[in-house]
Amino acid sequence: MISSSTITFLKALKKNNNKPWFDKNREKYNAAKYNLEEFVALLLQKMVSFDEDMKELTAKNCTFRINRDVRFSKNKTPYKINLSASFNRGGKKSIYGGYYFHLQPGGNSFVGGGLWMPEPENLKKLRQEIDYCFPEFKKIIGAASFKKHYGELERDEKQMLVNVPKGYDKENPAAEYLRMKSFIATKNLSDEEILSPKLADEVIQSFKALMPLVKFINRAFE
Repeated sequence: MISSSTITFLKALKKNNNKPWFDKNREKYNAAKYNLEEFVALLLQKMVSFDEDMKELTAKNCTFRINRDVRFSKNKTPYKINLSASFNRGGKKSIYGGYYFHLQPGGNSFVGGGLWMPEPENLKKLRQEIDYCFPEFKKIIGAASFKKHYGELERDEKQMLVNVPKGYDKENPAAEYLRMKSFIATKNLSDEEILSPKLADEVIQSFKALMPLVKFINRAFE
């Protein structure tokens, strides 16, 4: 489970996002990092029962570094104010869709996954799969378990085409999904839920509900 000391560290980091403070509190960071890795290892152990693609992964294949890449950002604060992990076939940097856990105090934690902003060639393959197998895709995102945990796929107009992609009819039944550039579903987690002993089970149930979508996405790349 996630420790209250991990939450305390992240809250303090948000107020003191600078290298001198971080260096002074590095032991607390290392404890928080280890806590997350333990939690991720527990999730992986449970995920193998419904997704064998997780079998080859370790916590280090999934967790992200806390240092921010500030080279092209106006925000020069050196550290992320969250801890996170991505569970993808082939590791967190692979092309495949997967599952995601985001830990950030203040009601900003969430669980979910799918595929975020794939390269154009892979996006083209996924759109084709949705077009060819739309009844199956619609059934997946309309399933009771999916709707219970996520409601529906996220629709951010900034990450959608204005019109259907070239080569598709605007009357295509799948038009609203063919316009998407990302295929993501998320579920918010309160700080109380993060600290609950039931957190791992809640995350696993959410991942199970997402699994058919992840498998559908990854099939497009095979």
